[in-house]
Formats: sequence, structure tokens, C-alpha cells
Amino acid sequence: MRLPDPHRSRVVLIGAGQYADPGLPDLPAVHRTITDLAGLLTDPYSGVVPEAHCTVLLDEGDLRTVGQRLRAAVSEAEDLLLIYYAGHGLTSEPRHDLYLALPDSEYAYPEFNSLEYDKLRHAVLHSTAANKLVILDCCFSGRAITDTMAGGDGAEIGQLEVAGTYVLTSAARDQLALALAGEDHTAFSGRLMRLLREGIVGGPELLTIEDLYRRLRKTMAAEGLPVPLNRGAGTAGGIALGVNRAFAATAGPELRKQQVAAVQQGKDGDWKGASDVLQKVLDEQVRVLGPEHVDTLRTRQSYAHSLGGAGDTMTAAQMLRRLLADHLRLLGPDHEDTLRTRQFLAVNLGEAGHREEAVGMLRVLLADRGRVLGAEHPHTLRTRHLLARNLLLLGAQDEAVALLRQLVTERERLLGGEHPHTRRAAEDLAEAEGGESGR
Repeated sequence: MRLPDPHRSRVVLIGAGQYADPGLPDLPAVHRTITDLAGLLTDPYSGVVPEAHCTVLLDEGDLRTVGQRLRAAVSEAEDLLLIYYAGHGLTSEPRHDLYLALPDSEYAYPEFNSLEYDKLRHAVLHSTAANKLVILDCCFSGRAITDTMAGGDGAEIGQLEVAGTYVLTSAARDQLALALAGEDHTAFSGRLMRLLREGIVGGPELLTIEDLYRRLRKTMAAEGLPVPLNRGAGTAGGIALGVNRAFAATAGPELRKQQVAAVQQGKDGDWKGASDVLQKVLDEQVRVLGPEHVDTLRTRQSYAHSLGGAGDTMTAAQMLRRLLADHLRLLGPDHEDTLRTRQFLAVNLGEAGHREEAVGMLRVLLADRGRVLGAEHPHTLRTRHLLARNLLLLGAQDEAVALLRQLVTERERLLGGEHPHTRRAAEDLAEAEGGESGR
């Protein structure tokens, strides 16, 4: 099971919601269905293709234009070719073949101004894509597959049963697809998108079209809606259409626990062991949650700082610079995580020998933390302590002593004289005053 290669895959979404023929009522839900589906399938972190590889044909009445855009996608697709149609399904005498209605289609004579399903089938049949997926959300869409596709032994070959191809339809041969009053999307597509958006509790990490089909059958049968049909051949049913967001919701808290435990491991002195664990957690979070999830960003921060604790301060500083740019973009300058990244960066820069740059950063950070958190907040006091210690290492005893005296006074008042933080500040003050008296 895998996600398709986004650069070698193509998606075509065709939707017809407005019709000139009075015999074909408009379908307002189609516009929202196609638009929202495009957003899901091109989402930067949970979709299957970039926007440039998703062709949207919404209320396009020119059959020639539809054909040209389809052929272009068919010729470019190498891994996944996904074609999705939502609108009216029509049939014509004498064979009752399936036609996909376009805005200028005529109910009585669809063969002259509609997308003939057999032509779509022919185009897909000749695609060199490794996996081909056709999803039809329309009346009579079951005509695209044989009855054996609905659960028989698979001996017969359906209209589109070719190697690497999977067909999913919203209704049986003679059923009407539904757009329910009060719903933004068609009944079938709305429930499919809900699965892509929310995931399947207890399902696998990646959702294949077969996973989605099985859950759709249960859901729609339970609601008394037309039950979708499917037919698959080759490996197409095993290719994923997205990350199971319910799986991510389950895995997220567990990975968060591992991250917290690893951070404590580092604080207890085992920075190397902590960095090893955090690297594995980070890899999983990027894969499951995405690179910009708040938990992923926080583990990037912890991982970089643990590398610094283990002695690789320059690599830690480089990683924290990149993380700071992402924090500023995603969270803003005053977010707690952004401020913490600035502090970790200053600490690692100082340990890497860039002490003056570290002092400059800590001066600005002290002012910002005081403004955002307050002068007596523990994080503000911690920044003051770090600034004083770096000043001592630069030989600026006078300023360091002034900061440490203020810090000891505040911590004695807030924490008490025996608190470890108070005692550490007092020890640093005694050392600084000793250095000052020896000058």
C-alpha cells in the first residue's frame, strides 16, 4: 500500500450542475462537490496531486474541450490516473448505453451532446498509467460495470475491467443517485469526502479506494441510500487516496507521549539517547501528521536542542534557524514555541562559539518575553539567567552581576531561597562577584 507519486499522477474532475434542457434539472450540489473534492485531492499534505496536476471541468458544455483535457491528462499520467464525474447519468435506446451529461446535453438524445461512457472507457483503456481509477457519481452509473462487480465471483469482464483499473459507481444499473435536501454535496460524494476528511476509526494508516468503498457500502446502506458498486483489476484497489486522518488522531497522542519522555531523558543527562528517540518520533510525525503539524514542529525543536546537548551545537543551531523561519510563518513572533526556539537557538550558538551573537539574541528575547509573558514569568527569568551566564563568558561581569542580583531577589520572593533555580542563580552570582572582586 502506498500513496501515488504526485508528480507522475493526474486527476480529472468533471462536474455538470447546470443544464439548458428543461428535462434535466439543475444539480446545485455538484458545484460544491467538485470544488471541495479538488481541495481535498490537492491538499499539500494529505492530497494526492498538486493543483497543477488536477484538471477541473465544471459546467463545461463543449464536448470537444472536455475530450481534449481528458486526453491530455490520460497521456501525462504515469502512476495514477483518476477520473471523477458528478452530474446526470443518461441512457439511450436501443442498447441503453451510459452517457455522462454536460450542460448542453439533451435528455432525449444524449448521444449527440454528452460524454459517452464508452469513449471515456476507451481513453482510460489506452492510458499507460500504472493505476487507473474511475469514479462516477450519477444516475445509472452501475451500467459502467457488470453485476459481478457488485460482489460476484469476478468471472465476467466488465466494460472497464482492464489491468490496473478500478471503477466505483454511486448507484446500481437502474438506480438514481441522490442529492439530499439540506446537504452541500451529493449523497455519495459527500460521504466519500467525509471519509477522506475525517478518516476511518480503526482503519489503516493509508486509505485505499477499496477501504473507502467498503466503508461507503456500510454507511449508505445503513442510511437507506443507493449502495455503491465497484470493480477492480490488478493493483489499482491497493493504491492509497490519502492519509487516514482518524489514524493520525490515534497515533498523534502516542507520538506526543514519546516526545515528552525523550525530552525528559535529555534533561536527565542522556542527550544522545534522547536525540535518537526524537529522530524516530519526528520521522513518524512528518509521515503521519505532516511537516507543519504543531506536534511535528515541537519535536523538531526538541530534536535540534537534544543534538546540541549531545555536543553537536552547530548542527542544532542550523536546524533551529530553519525551524524559527517556519515558526514565524506558521505561528507568529509571539507564540510560546517561537520564543522557545529563539532561546534554544541562542543557547546553541553560544555553545558553538558564537557568544556575541547569542548575547544579542538573548537581549532582544528578554524584552520580548517580558512584553508577552510578563517580567516575572519563569520563562522570562530563565532568559535573564541565560543572558547573564553568556555575559559572564564574554567577560562582562558588571552587567552579569546586576542581572543575577535582580534574578536572585526575584526568585527568592517567588520560589523561595531553597528552590533549585534560586540556588543556581545564587551560585552564579557568587562566582560573578568573585570574578568582579578579583579584577
